[in-house]
Amino acid sequence: MTDLSTSTIDKPVLILVGPTAIGKTDLSLDLATQFDCEIVSVDSMQVYRYMDIGTAKVSRTQRNKVPHHLIDIVDPDEEYNAARFVSDCLETITEIHQRGSFPLLTGGTGLYFKALTRGLFPAPATDPAIRENLRQRSTEEGSPALHGELKQVDPRSAARIHPNDTTRILRALEVYQTTGIPLSEHLQRHQSEPGRFSFRGLLSLGLTCDRETLYQRINLRSELLIKNGLEGEVRGLLDRGYGPELTSMQSIGYRHMVNYIEGRWKLQECKDLLARDTRRYAKRQYTWFGKDETIQWFDRGDTDELFLYVDRYLSKLSQGV
Repeated sequence: MTDLSTSTIDKPVLILVGPTAIGKTDLSLDLATQFDCEIVSVDSMQVYRYMDIGTAKVSRTQRNKVPHHLIDIVDPDEEYNAARFVSDCLETITEIHQRGSFPLLTGGTGLYFKALTRGLFPAPATDPAIRENLRQRSTEEGSPALHGELKQVDPRSAARIHPNDTTRILRALEVYQTTGIPLSEHLQRHQSEPGRFSFRGLLSLGLTCDRETLYQRINLRSELLIKNGLEGEVRGLLDRGYGPELTSMQSIGYRHMVNYIEGRWKLQECKDLLARDTRRYAKRQYTWFGKDETIQWFDRGDTDELFLYVDRYLSKLSQGV
């Protein structure tokens, strides 16, 4: 593998972000066709094999028309994190440029975008024994109970982590119990620095719309996930031995369907909570991406304006302006 840790990437790299269900997939395909791009997924869930419906992966037919990368690269029980994404993504970007195309990075995982463009937070050491104890407590007591504990030891982290976000709650408590220092303080001490690689031709685009329209789209998508066979997909994962405790199975859609399959929720409750939690996730995405002043935002109905903006940007870049 090529060492890209000290590289400067001069050629164009396009980024398209936005909340879930906003329409990034269709627009990314149009952009890729217009500007000869290959698409790189920036989605922490689409990396997993066998998880297609719940992650709203682009269809095989569409992937055959436009090359896609970083989809279906690990099994659901494998660990995949921001550090691994950065390594995979940089390698992919270089290969795409070598083929004479442009990479178009699109998805909704803000942490992965931040890790790529601003560098990684050096994670504190972990303790497997502490982690396992917390996981067991989470199963026995539930995430809201551990979230209440987090409020006592790290109120700033608790304020930004949802009470049902088991993975992040456990991580914050693990950091505190391992180091004696709240995760929020670790983050505060860390001054974000660009990675040793840098981008000279980076263009970040954001897709938005009014909240009512977005929430209607989210509600429709949630219904479609059920109609398109999410239950069968989740049952298949469980049959393969991928248990509900896995990080991949704790994600939106999958944990909801597990609760239905295991009899804790009725189907309608599953649908309602899936839509509600997806709306909440979209709100967090807006908050995350809204902090990035480099993103040029466009309404989802202003695609002509967005295409013109990209065309002018690439033209200036090619002329060295």
